[in-house]
Amino acid sequence: MRLERFLWAKASEVAALRRQEREGGLPAPFTGPRDNFLAALRRPSGQAPLAVIAEYKRASPSRGVICRDLTAAEVARQYAQAGAGALSVLTEERFFQGRLDYLAEARTALRDAGCPVPLLRKDFLFDPLQITATAATPAAALLLIVGLTPDVALLRQLREQAEAHGIQAVVEVFDADELSLARASGARIIQVNARDLATLHVDRTACLDIARRFPPQDGECWIAASGMDAPEHLRAAAEAGYDAALVGTALMKDGQPGTALRCLLAGR
Repeated sequence: MRLERFLWAKASEVAALRRQEREGGLPAPFTGPRDNFLAALRRPSGQAPLAVIAEYKRASPSRGVICRDLTAAEVARQYAQAGAGALSVLTEERFFQGRLDYLAEARTALRDAGCPVPLLRKDFLFDPLQITATAATPAAALLLIVGLTPDVALLRQLREQAEAHGIQAVVEVFDADELSLARASGARIIQVNARDLATLHVDRTACLDIARRFPPQDGECWIAASGMDAPEHLRAAAEAGYDAALVGTALMKDGQPGTALRCLLAGR
């Protein structure tokens, strides 16, 4: 299984955006305030040693269907009330059963509940028009994956385009070579994914080792992703130098994401 499958999965979306651009029908940018994603990552979540980005995740290539009975609005409320530092919303449709609309649904629920938690759009983004589409949502941050866009100039372009709309860019790497590319592109929020997207193998030890070998530089904020599903994993990530951890499947799999997050943050 290769990264190209994700490019293929997004081809129709990019083609539709190009048609909209030709016809002058691209969505207008979101005009409301965007929450500060980076600031949220600087604050530990509850009793946890670092901030936790809790993820709304209905399915995945490695697990298949995880939980599709809970809406984005309901999960967002549960996560916010349980103490999430930020929320990640998967919007990719083919493999993760996501939708771009979930971002607006989650934000409305959070505002109604009086819990302004920043939202991350997690998807496979590699075209400037996808950034334009993201700018039409209330996302506070978006994900850029070095493995999909290994061209430093393009990474920088996409990041700067997002930032021009007040959206912070999380740049994801898997190994030291990708970290070098991320830094060369000017990335300040770096997410190290323990899961190799080409093989789906998870190596949490290697994820921690990258932070130890190439410590976060001044001004950088690091996120540990995949396999961070127990209190001891959060502690190990914090000790290695990470500021936050992204947790998805472990919270969603039993259909009680809020309870699962509350237990994780309490060290249970």
